[in-house]
Amino acid sequence: MSDQEKKQAKHKASMQKQKAKVDANIARADEERGVMILLTGDGKGKSSSAFGMVLRSLGYGYKVGIVQFIKGAQLSGEEIFIRDQHPEVYFHQMGTGFTWNTQDRSGDIKAAEKTWQHAEKLLKDDSYHLVVLDELTYMLAYKYLDEDRVLNALKNRPREQSVVVTGRGGGSAIREQADTVSEINDNKHAFRAGVKARKGVDF
Repeated sequence: MSDQEKKQAKHKASMQKQKAKVDANIARADEERGVMILLTGDGKGKSSSAFGMVLRSLGYGYKVGIVQFIKGAQLSGEEIFIRDQHPEVYFHQMGTGFTWNTQDRSGDIKAAEKTWQHAEKLLKDDSYHLVVLDELTYMLAYKYLDEDRVLNALKNRPREQSVVVTGRGGGSAIREQADTVSEINDNKHAFRAGVKARKGVDF
């Protein structure tokens, strides 16, 4: 057997072993229900990942709802696309912009509570396959929303509904309740090197 054939045989054996593991894991995952996904961490890409799942759901013709906390003062590419190309998507923004710009705690709390009403409406509606609650964790970290109220709504949503929560912080309770937690680390960012945020990439 040549060296190339040995390499091929070794590779095939390795892939067969890996496939057996994957197949076994797939066979074990036999529960059919919606999931709660938390996208957190200091790195860039949490909301981008959530909107990737929005596109995925829309591709299958599923009904999607999006509620954005904090964002909304500055227009974003995803907002333009959703509003222009997919007006059937329930899309609501708190609209106050970043909390460090408003510098108005009482006003932010009122806006958060009003926005949460939209989220609660979606979390009670079993016609929605996917609900995205973008930057929700900030509302818990800043204590703008009652944590128990939020956790109860997430826990008691329709069984087949999946929800994606994004944002930094927010405490351990929401992390514990989530089925999947992905943390994006901030290893390097162009902005810190003086590069401006780029349209179509950063917003």
